[in-house]
Amino acid sequence: MQTTRHAMFVSLTLSALAGATAGLLFGSAGWGAVIGLLGWGCYQIRQFQKLQAWIQRNDEIPPPEATGHWGELFDELARGQKIATRREQSLQAVIRRFQQSSSALQDGIVIIDRNNNLEWWNRSANKLLGLRAATDRGKPVMNLLRDPRFIRYFRKNQYAEPLELPSPINNYVRLQYQITQFGAGDRLLVARDITRLVRLEQTRQDFVANASHELRTPLTVIRGYVETFLDQDLPRPLARAMGQMQAQARRMESLVNDLLLLSRLESSNHIADEHPIQLKPLFEQIHQDALALTAAQETEHDISLQLDSDLDLAGQELELHSAFSNLVFNAVRYTPARGKIRLRWWTDPSGGHFSVTDNGIGIDSIHLPRLTERFYRVDESRSSSSGGTGLGLAIVKHVLVRHGARLSIDSSPGKGSTFCCHFPAEMLVSSPERADSQTG
Repeated sequence: MQTTRHAMFVSLTLSALAGATAGLLFGSAGWGAVIGLLGWGCYQIRQFQKLQAWIQRNDEIPPPEATGHWGELFDELARGQKIATRREQSLQAVIRRFQQSSSALQDGIVIIDRNNNLEWWNRSANKLLGLRAATDRGKPVMNLLRDPRFIRYFRKNQYAEPLELPSPINNYVRLQYQITQFGAGDRLLVARDITRLVRLEQTRQDFVANASHELRTPLTVIRGYVETFLDQDLPRPLARAMGQMQAQARRMESLVNDLLLLSRLESSNHIADEHPIQLKPLFEQIHQDALALTAAQETEHDISLQLDSDLDLAGQELELHSAFSNLVFNAVRYTPARGKIRLRWWTDPSGGHFSVTDNGIGIDSIHLPRLTERFYRVDESRSSSSGGTGLGLAIVKHVLVRHGARLSIDSSPGKGSTFCCHFPAEMLVSSPERADSQTG
C-alpha cells in the first residue's frame, strides 16, 4: 500500500511536469500544468469507475487490466479474491461435511437463532418433530413445538436437565430434549428418541411393583405365625431364633413398602394435584418420631427443631412426610451416640428450604454423587446393622423431583453432614394462622 501511494504521487508529479513542459511550447507553463493535472484526474476517475463496476458485479471474474499504481491495486485485489475464494470453498466443504454427518445421526438436530426462529435442522428432526423445510424455516420454534411444558422449559433458560415429552407428531414416541446455548443467544436443540428406554424402564418398574406386591401376602403369613409362636412359652434358643425371624420379617416388610412407594413415585415426574400442607405440625410429628427412635436405640441424640418461617408448602403431604422423615431417620441411624441433629425450615427469595444437619462421621466426597441410587451403600456392614432398606434417599430424590425441588448434600469425613431440600418459590403458600391474623 505504501508503494501504491508513492507511485500515485510520482504519477501526479510527472503529469504536472509534462503539462507544464507542453505549456511552455504555447507560452503558458501554468495552464499546461493545470491541463496535465486535469488529465491525470480524469484517468483516475476512469480507473475508479472500472473498479466500482467490477465490485458491483459481485461475481468471480478477475479485476480489469490496468498499468501503474492501478495495476498494482488490481493485482492485490485479485490475490485477495483468490484467497477469499479458497477460504469460502473450504468453509463450504466443512459445512457440507457437517450437514452430511448430522443427517446420518439418529437424533434430531435443530439450530435456533437468537430470535427463537428455526434456522437449520437435519433429516431426523423432520421424522421426530415433523419439521418441513419448505414452510417452517425461519418460523418461531414455539409456534411449531407448542407443548406448554416445552415452552416453559425453553423460556426458563436453565438446560442442565433434559426434558422428556411425547413426540409432537406421534404420542407413542417419547423424546428427550436437550438444549445448549452458543454464540450470541443461539441455541442447539437435540431431540433423542428414548421410547425403547422408557419401555424398558416401565417394564422394570412394573416388575418391581408386581414382585413387591406379591411378596406382601407371604410376609404377612410369616409374621403372623412368628408372632403366634412368640406368644407361647418357648425354649430360649427357639425364642431367640423366632425373635430374629420377626426382626428380619419386619425389615423385609419395610423393604417391600419402600419398593412399592418408589415404584409409584417413579411412574410420574409430576404430582397430579397439590394441596396446602401445614408444615409446623408435620415437622413437629417427625421431630417426635425421631426422639422416639433415638430412645428405642438408646443413642441419646440431641435433636432440635427450628422453624424460621411460617410459610407452608403446596404438594402431597404423604410424599413430603416420607421424604423428610427419611432424611431425619437416616441422621438418627448413622450418627454416633450422643450426637447432635438439627432440623431447620426457612424461606428466602429463592424458595423454601428444609435441612437436616448432624455432627456424625460424615461421608467421603466420592460417595456423594451416588447416594440417591437405589441400594447404594457407603458402608455395607454399618448400613445393614442400622436397619435401613437402602431406598430412603432414592425416595427423597423422586419426591423432590415430583415437587419441582432438589436435594443438596454437604458432607466431609469427621465433620458431619447436611442434607437440604430446596423448594421453588412458587411452591410456597401462606399458613392458615398467618392468613387468619392478616384477615383479623
